[in-house]
Amino acid sequence: MPGASFGIYSGYYRLAHDATNLACSGPFPHPATVRESFRATVRESFRATVRESFRATARGSFRATVRESVTVSRVPALPRLRSPTAPPIRVPRVPRVRMVAVRVTSALPVLDERLRGTKFVALGTSSILNSPAQTGMDFWSLNPYVGCEFGCSYCYARYAHRYVVERAHDAGKLSDGEFREFRGPHGWEAFEQRIFVKEQILSALERDLQRFFRSVGPTVGPSDTIVIGTATDPYQPAERRFRLTRQVLERLARCEELSVGLITKSPLVARDIDVLQRVRARNDLEIYVSLITVDAALIRKVEVRTPLPAVRLRALRRLTAAGLNAGLIVAPVLPGVTDHLPRLEALFAAARDAGARFLHAGPLRLYPGIRDRFLPVLKQHFPELAGRYRRAYARQSAAPRTYATALTRRIKRLQQRYGFPVNDGMRDRYRPRREPAQRELGL
Repeated sequence: MPGASFGIYSGYYRLAHDATNLACSGPFPHPATVRESFRATVRESFRATVRESFRATARGSFRATVRESVTVSRVPALPRLRSPTAPPIRVPRVPRVRMVAVRVTSALPVLDERLRGTKFVALGTSSILNSPAQTGMDFWSLNPYVGCEFGCSYCYARYAHRYVVERAHDAGKLSDGEFREFRGPHGWEAFEQRIFVKEQILSALERDLQRFFRSVGPTVGPSDTIVIGTATDPYQPAERRFRLTRQVLERLARCEELSVGLITKSPLVARDIDVLQRVRARNDLEIYVSLITVDAALIRKVEVRTPLPAVRLRALRRLTAAGLNAGLIVAPVLPGVTDHLPRLEALFAAARDAGARFLHAGPLRLYPGIRDRFLPVLKQHFPELAGRYRRAYARQSAAPRTYATALTRRIKRLQQRYGFPVNDGMRDRYRPRREPAQRELGL
């Protein structure tokens, strides 16, 4: 700004001249007083001149910018009103705007997707091991996944999936539309269609193992069982890619004197025989292959996507041949469907032929969140039983006591006949079987 600079300096010289004349008029003051008065006057006048010059320059620049902007993006003026009684002006082609609430989310990443629509979604986790105080069970539980692609109609674990979905929505990780998608139309369908894959599982397990061993006391000790697969199948098809269960087993293989249980319907468990043997070498390990009947046609009615009975029994044979402590878990026994004596005899015989070391069985528990899924399946394939189930489970989730007692007697007789250890059903299935290692005495 050459002009502005010239004006500033020329004003400076004029002010200096005036200040000198003012100082010299009247009685002659002390030289120091003159110098101080002169400097103060010059400083104040110089600042005022600079401010005024800057404001003038800025105003001119701003007006030029505005004129140029208006020239480039000039909006056509609206037509004038012809008279005060003319109708109001209508602005053509302006869409109606409706204000809505927007939920800001950090979406959960999709890791994989099946052709039939199943999605596998990443879920960060800070804890993987659930204590008995958290679950109300008499063991610790560990589930690498939430949801299960097998989707058994009677599975009680659907509530766990629904709980995780609701928490993700409350935390802003799922939008309202995604929340409906991850629940399903009736709240249970997404259990087998939206599978959560827990990330950072090893770091979470490391922290939880420290908590597990710190909790040793009158009610919790190193021998308390850790059960893998209580609310999902740890060897469902997702395990082929993500290998979370194998990572967990490899970490547990470095521990000693643990009691570990593992439940699965999948023959994929035989893939990990090597690491299961390492776990077994230092800990008490029991592997439960889940199978409710050897009737393949019946399996397809209540377990649409699970492996066939022959495939599961073949995996059981491989496990026992490798020296692992494996057997069958028959849960649930479906009243009026799989509890007939001929069906149970065929199942016990197949388990014995596969080398099963034990067999546990228990009746169906029909929780409220499962009825909407299981009862329609029952009505479709066994309509004569639908009314009986509704009456039997009307006020409770457990099977009627008289039925449970009669079933226990039948199971114990079959255990004796086929050479299996007699047990109390599902109540003692996770009791440690391994004798604690004898420690050397410090001398």
